[in-house]
Amino acid sequence: MNQALETNHQPQLHSISTSILLHLLPGILIGAVYFALVQPVKDWGYPSIAALNLAALLALIPFQAGFLLLQQKRTGAPLFGGIIRYQQKIPWHQYLLWVPVIFVSSGMIISLLTPLSELLEGCFLWIPDIFRIDMGLSGGYSKQTLIITYLSSFLLVTLIGPLIEECYFRGYLLPRMPDMGGWTPLVHSALFALYHTWTPWLAVSRTLALLPLVCIVRWKKNLALGMIAHCLLNSIDIAIGVAFLLNIS
Repeated sequence: MNQALETNHQPQLHSISTSILLHLLPGILIGAVYFALVQPVKDWGYPSIAALNLAALLALIPFQAGFLLLQQKRTGAPLFGGIIRYQQKIPWHQYLLWVPVIFVSSGMIISLLTPLSELLEGCFLWIPDIFRIDMGLSGGYSKQTLIITYLSSFLLVTLIGPLIEECYFRGYLLPRMPDMGGWTPLVHSALFALYHTWTPWLAVSRTLALLPLVCIVRWKKNLALGMIAHCLLNSIDIAIGVAFLLNIS
């Protein structure tokens, strides 16, 4: 690809195999780091979410940000508007409309599909309990430990991680997916759900919950909508953790 291909209105599309690989490979790397670090993190006295924080730091951020910067260097195209698409500006009041629409609709879908997710989790009983995400809400962790855990989760899983994921998945991969007609948002959502290799039982609920974000970002061609909504959605667990933390004497 050259700069012309990366700065015109239609970037060069990926093949099906390339698209699948670029969607799933970072998730495989993140999952590998997470699973490798869970036991050491537990030995250090931290809940398993701390291992996911480290996986974001050691795998998510370097791979996805590094890949985008490599594409910029390789093509000579600008990072935003060339490599990372969907930079169209919208009136500020549309953020007040579409971000809540994404947040509420995605949250409702996740809630409504909770029974299905719990049912599917039963299909993964072969995964040891130690590898399941633990926010430390069951007790047994010191207040200082939880403060460090939640602060790192806020920075890496609620803020930096989602921003980079939106640039990589919605800003880079989504506009370059092979033409699948009206199925493109659903396929992209499914691949993003499967990318979360550390919680495979949430694949169905994540796929459907992500659809409002994908469709609105693609329709409005505005990546910032996805960034804001994604950060807000990821903040829910942190907010619950902070509320739990405030109740610790």
